[in-house]
Amino acid sequence: MNKKLFAILIALMTLSLLGIIFVQGYWITNSYQTKEDQFSFNVRNTLIAVASKIQLREVEDYYNVYSGYVDSIDVPDNVNFSELIYTTRNDGTDETFIFSDGILEEDYKLSSNFLDTEIDSIRFKKITNKKSTTKLLPGVDGSNNVAKSTIESFSRLKDYERKQFEDAFRNISAKTPIHKRVSGEEIESELRKELMDRGVTSKFEYAVYSNDLATKVHSKNFKMDPKSTYEVPLFENEEMNANYTLHVNFLGKRQEVLSSILGMALLSLVFTGVIILAYSSALSQLFKQRQISQIKSDFINNMTHEFKTPIATINLALDALKNPKVKDDHEFLNRYLGMIRDENRRMHAQVENVLRISKLEKNELDLPKERLKLHDIVESAIAHVELIVEDRGGYITTHFGALKSSVLGNDSHLTNVVVNLLDNAIKYSEDTPKIDIYTENVKNSIILKIRDQGMGMSKAVQKRIFEKFYRESTGDIHNVKGHGLGLAYVKRILDDHDAEIYVESEKGKGSTFILKLHLIS
Repeated sequence: MNKKLFAILIALMTLSLLGIIFVQGYWITNSYQTKEDQFSFNVRNTLIAVASKIQLREVEDYYNVYSGYVDSIDVPDNVNFSELIYTTRNDGTDETFIFSDGILEEDYKLSSNFLDTEIDSIRFKKITNKKSTTKLLPGVDGSNNVAKSTIESFSRLKDYERKQFEDAFRNISAKTPIHKRVSGEEIESELRKELMDRGVTSKFEYAVYSNDLATKVHSKNFKMDPKSTYEVPLFENEEMNANYTLHVNFLGKRQEVLSSILGMALLSLVFTGVIILAYSSALSQLFKQRQISQIKSDFINNMTHEFKTPIATINLALDALKNPKVKDDHEFLNRYLGMIRDENRRMHAQVENVLRISKLEKNELDLPKERLKLHDIVESAIAHVELIVEDRGGYITTHFGALKSSVLGNDSHLTNVVVNLLDNAIKYSEDTPKIDIYTENVKNSIILKIRDQGMGMSKAVQKRIFEKFYRESTGDIHNVKGHGLGLAYVKRILDDHDAEIYVESEKGKGSTFILKLHLIS
């Protein structure tokens, strides 16, 4: 995958994730706002209903008292009767009808005591509707009205009475103290009932204000908070004016609104989190795959270089051997044959290393284990590389301080482990290789330390040297020959032996590889 396509893919994935997060955030915010608006709508309807109920209850209470009082009075203070009379005639039967529709208004002066006001007396009207129908019949001799029949009906016009009572009562009740008109218990009871009917469960506090001043009617813990307090006019008159306002504060408004969307919001956040994790994982895998691709490219280039050199050397040696002049020169023949053998062995070792890693990846490598002396393993490994060290004028010195060195392991692979570590120490020693090997016993383990005085490595490199194909960049990829498989192989073999490996290093001051293996009795 080229860099441009990779960058476009990352950008698209990032934009998609940001889009999902934005949509989820918008949905949660919108849901919260919708629920808050619904809460406010329910509360306002509740307050309107409560204010209306309280006002109707007050009027109803006093009207019931008024009705009973008026009905008990026999003699009115003043009587006024208005009557409308009109006639009709049926020409077919010569019948005449006389209709009468009258209004009887009886004025009463009522004592103000029953309304509990400071006014001396109050005047009200008792209104009665009187209707009558009279039928006149013609006489036998043609004279008029020889017979008649009359039907009368009386009815109280209570709707008119109630209307004029309510109009008068509003003016009277406005002069009554608020605590005598409504109680805190009534407000609380009505609020609780209406809120429950609308599904609002938040706790509330209330207070009645008169022209922005608090009255005696309020709950214990009421506090005016513009963000959570709702208000409604109380005891409005005909002009829709009111001296009192009912305030209700919902301190748990935010919690109730949040709890109504909490379930879906949490699910949304969980799913968004899963998407983010999946995105992070995919992004990490993309970068790893790109990195592996780059490392593999470097590995192929390096391996090509590694094989080209010995092949070229072998070809040159073979060409030299074909020269008839050197056929009888045994020293020359042995030298070039030895060169061919060494280069062939070198290529074989590289191929074997690649195959070993391949088998380890597939878990196909069978590692039969037996009782071994670690000191013997180290000595055997030294024998494999001592000629190279001597050729460069260096040394390998052992300091075996461990009294016990018996371990359970595979002879061949443990030897390869130590050889790889020694080969690493030789390759990364720019000058003469100087290698010291130490052993010691710690409890039920044996510690093996391989210390060199070579190039060393940084902390960042130390964290990655056991990764497959990883090699420290030195500016020239072939500055130090290798393909980044040796230490990966070492780590995998030691893991199979339930052993541990660490590295201590400082740039320019060499490295120490530390192995810890379990002892057996």
